[in-house]
Amino acid sequence: MADSPLSRTPYEVLGVSPRSTDDELRRAYRRLLRETHPDTGGSAAEFHAVQAAWEQVGSEAERAAYDSGAGARRSAPDDRAAGDSSRASGAHRPEGSSLRARSYGHPGGVEREHFLSLMREWVGRGVELPDPYDPTLVRSAPREIRRWLAKALAEEETARIVSTLGIGYTIWNNVLVDRAGRNIDQIVLGPAGLFAVQSEDWGSTVRISRGELEGDGIGEEEQPFRVLGQAARTLQKTLGVRFTGLVIVVPDDDLDAAVEQIERGRQAGAVVVRRSVLPQVLRNGVGGGERASVDRVFELRSRLQQGIRFV
Repeated sequence: MADSPLSRTPYEVLGVSPRSTDDELRRAYRRLLRETHPDTGGSAAEFHAVQAAWEQVGSEAERAAYDSGAGARRSAPDDRAAGDSSRASGAHRPEGSSLRARSYGHPGGVEREHFLSLMREWVGRGVELPDPYDPTLVRSAPREIRRWLAKALAEEETARIVSTLGIGYTIWNNVLVDRAGRNIDQIVLGPAGLFAVQSEDWGSTVRISRGELEGDGIGEEEQPFRVLGQAARTLQKTLGVRFTGLVIVVPDDDLDAAVEQIERGRQAGAVVVRRSVLPQVLRNGVGGGERASVDRVFELRSRLQQGIRFV
């Protein structure tokens, strides 16, 4: 399947149901070609998306292959099926790798639990669901269900990236903020400071506009930076620490620049970064701030370890 569970399916691009007839599919394709063509005022990106969608389902053979999931890449390995909350309280390091960063909590665990619960409800009670991660099944699920899987995968990938930075770093995953159940996806501590991180995948490109993050996949009422900032300030008071930076991580293809930063306002200094650039940001910090001493890092780690609670 597509790289992100939230990537639009060919049917979504063409604006038709997966159960539409071949004739309905063909009419939708021809109409959208006219509407999206750059020579008639359309969007080049959308025009190419329409063409790509047609290449996947335009013929009877191609449509049958797509609908059956032939050749599709699995969205998640089976051994990542979440729900083992027993992992939330202890550090887990890859076997035989003493140079890995310390990692606590269960990245993506809560999100996978939501995904599995919603998927079973959507399929229907009493219906056997041998593989909830089957690409064809995931592709056909409503966007609000796929969103939870995309979120889980994003958190897991951030945790994997941070784990490669070495023993000077510690990551806490799915950190509880308050009794209302708010959480921060990841808190990362290293020589460059203490970072509050949200790992996201909205299935669309994003950008900073008027001090907030916007994109086709972000709901009108969503305010990712504002929510992260509020959660970070609450946790700062609870734990008696101060965050060096606020970071939102997105897939590389979803951000035009490697890093975009909010320049003014209450969230000034917060950044959205491509996933591949995250190690650089965590190593160098945001804005060239002063690096913490080894003693300071150890002190913060002890304080955080004693005070952090997991979702």
